[in-house]
Amino acid sequence: MLGYVSDAGKSYQGTILLGSTTNTDDADGEVLASATPEDLAKVSDDDIATGVKALTGLIMQRPSNFSAIKVNGVRSYARARAGEEFELAAREIHVEKFSILDIRRRDASIEVDVFVSCSSGTYIRALARDLGEALKVGGHLTALRRTSIGGFKLEDAVNIDQIAERRIPLGEAAGRILATRKVDLDEQILLRNGRAIFAVGKVGAYAALNTGGDLVALLQEDGERAKPIAVFLEEA
Repeated sequence: MLGYVSDAGKSYQGTILLGSTTNTDDADGEVLASATPEDLAKVSDDDIATGVKALTGLIMQRPSNFSAIKVNGVRSYARARAGEEFELAAREIHVEKFSILDIRRRDASIEVDVFVSCSSGTYIRALARDLGEALKVGGHLTALRRTSIGGFKLEDAVNIDQIAERRIPLGEAAGRILATRKVDLDEQILLRNGRAIFAVGKVGAYAALNTGGDLVALLQEDGERAKPIAVFLEEA
């Protein structure tokens, strides 16, 4: 189940600082270049909005070299920290929403608070970098907070002492990240014995729930059959 959660769409609130570029595309990195106050003064709010709009939808994005992406079995950040010079290949991502929440102008920077809803694999600090590049003043990410992943929102979060009392049933959890299908008792028996049931025309993995909403299995359709790819014990 966790693999499907991590692959779900995500949303974030963050702050982009326009006016300087870092080697990590965030505030932890070394500053590589800074814009002059005169250059920053030329960047209007409309320019920022236009740059944000250009980074919305299906776009190609080059991840930061200081990312966990593996190249030939080695994490990209390990290669970057070792001083190796390279550039990761750009890949297609989907930025569903990229909106400006606030703009604050400082003497040597412009701070832009943003909200981003995007596909898995999107790097928000790369959006910050690319926005700065488009505006010709540089940019990097200074703050980031994930506000949702799939159907799980920040307000659903609990501290470790509350986990037992706030546990979400597997059936409900599956329904927040996957399409679902109800199965009857005969179908449950087949699935719990690793056998396929009839297909209903769903694409991709989806959850089979019994009439009480409990998770029975994860299914993947192949022609006229829906095959179980994971089967779950009955919840106590």
